[in-house]
Amino acid sequence: MQNFQISMHTDFAKISFNAMASPCEILVRNLDAKLIKRIAKIAMSETRRIESKYSRYIKNNLVAQMNNSRGRTVPIDSETFNLLEYAKNIHQLSDGLFDITSGALRKVWRFEKNAQPPTESEIRDVLPHIGFKLLEYDDHSFRCPNNTEIDFGGVGKEYAVDQVSNLLRPICSESKSSYLVNYGGDISAVKLDEQHQKWIVGVESASNDQQTDSIINILHGSVATSGNTKRHLQYKGKLYGHILNPKTGYPIEDAPRSITTFASSCLVAGSFSSLAMLQGKNAEAFLKENELDYICIW
Repeated sequence: MQNFQISMHTDFAKISFNAMASPCEILVRNLDAKLIKRIAKIAMSETRRIESKYSRYIKNNLVAQMNNSRGRTVPIDSETFNLLEYAKNIHQLSDGLFDITSGALRKVWRFEKNAQPPTESEIRDVLPHIGFKLLEYDDHSFRCPNNTEIDFGGVGKEYAVDQVSNLLRPICSESKSSYLVNYGGDISAVKLDEQHQKWIVGVESASNDQQTDSIINILHGSVATSGNTKRHLQYKGKLYGHILNPKTGYPIEDAPRSITTFASSCLVAGSFSSLAMLQGKNAEAFLKENELDYICIW
């Protein structure tokens, strides 16, 4: 297990580690070394717990058991049931565009250098195995048909940010230390100090991941960004974004390059930034209809 790193700055401490294929950092307005080390251990432990349970890249974990059940029933706990219920609600809100079974499309789409789009027949072969309605579950068991699988990647990192943030709140409340949890640009900020100044956060450029397109100031609340900045396919002069329509099997067309949304929780912010991207050219209209603050980069 990779250890965390702690660095002390003028008026805050920074905890850094890698998880969920992202750089993770926690900023705390406190310079007490003992407290910061305690926070680091709690944050990294909870993050690793969620990753080891729900990552599709880890063999023999719960998600692997669910995806390899071949139609058999797999026992699940209340945490997993609640995540499935949340995914179901978002699926309904998006009219089926947000679907945790759509990860099966990665078998035919490869967003990497020198790759090319799949053929129509390859996509057609995958589509019958996609659809939330194919999942059967209750609060203690789960079942899905052979060749159907789930992927919590669309909500997992944001969920981890919220869980860590909630665990840190009572600890930091004792010393009235405001803090910010940032996992790859998915953020939760909690204000506990009346004198605390806003955190300054850069929104990654849609064209260059070494630059920022916008600077935001956040005091309390959550921020999340979705986009095609890092994962896309360039083929014969056409750009294919990695955000796919589970109904057609093809990338969403005319979508913004990135959308940053603001909400009370990171899970909600992340869900709505993804939902907006899935709306394509209607992304901003969707966010306005749902009364969310956002930054949209075309």
